[in-house]
Amino acid sequence: MVFNSLDFVLFAIVFFALWPWMSKRPNVRWAFLVVASFVFYGWWDWRFLFLLIVSGLIDFGAALAMHRWPAARTALLVVSMAGNLSILGLFKYGRFITENINTVSSAFFDTAPLDALNLALPIGISFYTFQSMSYTIDVYRGQLRPVANPLHFFAYLALFPQLVAGPIVRAADLLPQLLGPPVTTEESRWQGTQLIVWGLFKKVVVADSVAVAVNRAYMYEQPPGSAAYWWIITAMFAVQIYCDFSGYTLIARGLGKWMGCEFTENFRNPYAATSLRDFWGRWHMSLSTWFRDYVYVPLGGSKGSVARSHLNLWITMLLSGLWHGASWTYVVWGAWHAAWVSIERLTRWPERLRKLPVLRHLAPGVVFVLVLLGWVFFRATSIAQAGRILQRMMNPASIDLSFALGHVGGKALLLTALILLAEFAAYLRVSGAVARWPRVPRLEALHPLFIGALFAACVYLRGPDNVFIYFQF
Repeated sequence: MVFNSLDFVLFAIVFFALWPWMSKRPNVRWAFLVVASFVFYGWWDWRFLFLLIVSGLIDFGAALAMHRWPAARTALLVVSMAGNLSILGLFKYGRFITENINTVSSAFFDTAPLDALNLALPIGISFYTFQSMSYTIDVYRGQLRPVANPLHFFAYLALFPQLVAGPIVRAADLLPQLLGPPVTTEESRWQGTQLIVWGLFKKVVVADSVAVAVNRAYMYEQPPGSAAYWWIITAMFAVQIYCDFSGYTLIARGLGKWMGCEFTENFRNPYAATSLRDFWGRWHMSLSTWFRDYVYVPLGGSKGSVARSHLNLWITMLLSGLWHGASWTYVVWGAWHAAWVSIERLTRWPERLRKLPVLRHLAPGVVFVLVLLGWVFFRATSIAQAGRILQRMMNPASIDLSFALGHVGGKALLLTALILLAEFAAYLRVSGAVARWPRVPRLEALHPLFIGALFAACVYLRGPDNVFIYFQF
């Protein structure tokens, strides 16, 4: 079930009509949330519910056992991690692993190839697995007391707004919110409405419209077009993935506000970043902080030698890349970002550039170009295709604007330009290059009309339907 579907609209009407009555008592509230969330998730394929339940039961049981037998908590953590990672590895990486084993075997050994695993990828498995694992790890560290009621735990783990594409909400943040009857106000419901409409606009109007030209461009293993064409297409994909993913998060946060829950912010003008480190502090923030707290810091973080801190960074970024998908393109994408963050640490070029009076505003432009080049690997169907596209982009003799403008569409080009201009305006505001926009009471009174216009655009200006990009992760 996707947010931009009639099925979900009917589901949401029923859910929120019953929510005020079902949310008064803890067991009834948790049971209602679990049943509703299971219906939401099982709408694609009810069989995948068993994976969610098994993953949750492993961590629910392990956490309780850690509290009861603290001397065995390390062994219990290993069991929990092994169970979760085995499920994730089998369904998400099984085919990738067998294909690479076969490639190595055929090159060095005369052995029969292994049968590739053709298991369907459960939607959102990476999100709920990481959310479940963080619960057990926090209990192991003594930072969280385990809950005794399985309904309370699964209401946290399976909560439908953020179940399949985040944000990844920590148990310490969400479990307490589910303890008491939810409290909503007229203001919080209006805030939720604004978030939902903004999220729908970014998804169905911007991302889905831009996706047409992007998908067409990546259909060919031998990329057509000029350097200008591929720079424009890559900028379009940058806008597509940003609006698609942040749009989902906004809708999830808005639904959370309607329920009386607060979900963490997941995006904060990422293309206004002035360094790659700053970019990762603004992009998919719930995942970035997850890898920081559960991978980078346990490895040693920035403590110890310079070489060790860079190694920790590389391990974290490579795992982050692999988290996004079972393909070497994602690993290369993670390595690309690791390399440039390492270069930043060694040279401190963003800080040096910002000290120059004339050139200091070039930093976000440089970072944006580096991010764009990384997106080529992220979107490409193979490393070979990514290499050919980058060759096109780096060919100064292949600048043909007429081909580019004739193959991208005016609507998609306009929407791309508007989003990037909004990101540039955010940079100007944050950097202090311009003063904050003044508050004009008369214009604020027109805000409901503006939200209404955005909703009308979602109805009449929407692009072709596409599933959310991060469902595949």
